[in-house]
Amino acid sequence: MPTIKKKPMPEFTKAPTEMVQLFERAMKDFPMATQRKMFGYPCAFVNGNMFAGLFQDEMFLRLNDDDRAAIRKEYGTPLFEPMPGRPMRNYVLVPRYVRNSPRLLRSWLTKGMEYAQALPPKVKKQRTKTD
Repeated sequence: MPTIKKKPMPEFTKAPTEMVQLFERAMKDFPMATQRKMFGYPCAFVNGNMFAGLFQDEMFLRLNDDDRAAIRKEYGTPLFEPMPGRPMRNYVLVPRYVRNSPRLLRSWLTKGMEYAQALPPKVKKQRTKTD
């Protein structure tokens, strides 16, 4: 039987302290959001659906089709691709200009949270014991 070569996992860098602090400050406006880490990066969830987070030195946001098209057109922001060529559906990177404006950041995070709230709530999967 041929040996299957697994591609090595890319090495990810920690989010800079300034980005983590920015994310934490921004999330204070969203007390209904649950925060937890995904792959070591802080992320925000509502009804179990992720709507924002950090990845390396970037912030990402989940948006509906119209808002995603609008932010991409206005700021030229790319889709969020944690691995090159593998974009996450409905996610974009938050442009630096937006991150640097508390008003704009709050506005876009609100759009992301509202989109996530409109999705069906994620139900935790029950772990089954296998003997």
